[in-house]
Amino acid sequence: MIASCWNSVNWNYLNAGSGKWAGCLPNPIYQGKKTAEMFDKTRLEPGLSQKWEGLKTGDFLKRRENVLAFGNPGSGKTHMICALGHELVKQGHAVLFSSRTLLVQRLLFSKSLLRLDKELKKLDKYDALIIDDIGYVQQSRQEMEVLFTRLAYRYEQRSVMITSNLVFSQWERIFKDPMTTAAAVDRLVHHSVILELNMASFRMEQARAAQQAGQE
Repeated sequence: MIASCWNSVNWNYLNAGSGKWAGCLPNPIYQGKKTAEMFDKTRLEPGLSQKWEGLKTGDFLKRRENVLAFGNPGSGKTHMICALGHELVKQGHAVLFSSRTLLVQRLLFSKSLLRLDKELKKLDKYDALIIDDIGYVQQSRQEMEVLFTRLAYRYEQRSVMITSNLVFSQWERIFKDPMTTAAAVDRLVHHSVILELNMASFRMEQARAAQQAGQE
């Protein structure tokens, strides 16, 4: 199953500094749908807006800091992180986007070929690694182990950008046991910028607006 899934995914690799986007197809970044220009910054609270503007400079990459975005479905966390990814690419940084599911499948496939270490080094060519939707789907212990290995390998070496609908107190659902959860959270938070999008679903707001317009 892993092999067939791997073969069906078209991965685009990026040479660091080339200024081109890299990711797995199809994804919202590659298709150019989630840029900073299309991101509604008016929905952000002042403190969060200030963090957003600071992140767009890309200085956090030099400090090897992580960016962790939390929020309910539809709050805009994926768009925010993708838009930030676009801004980093404009500055010449190498960025890779992946859903958690596809990244884990990629790592498991490499592990089955005894090439996990080589794959981890390949991924570390990217200045920023975006992992979208951590926590949406329950994962097996094998999946948890390779995800933890990925995060531990990158710790204090390169930046990780993560979106999740689960706050840290709920991450035991992801990593299965308290010790592994604590170790994962500790590595991510140690050097990080945390974005909390405590707002209503943008999609729900659009749906309500469209429904009201149709009734007028």
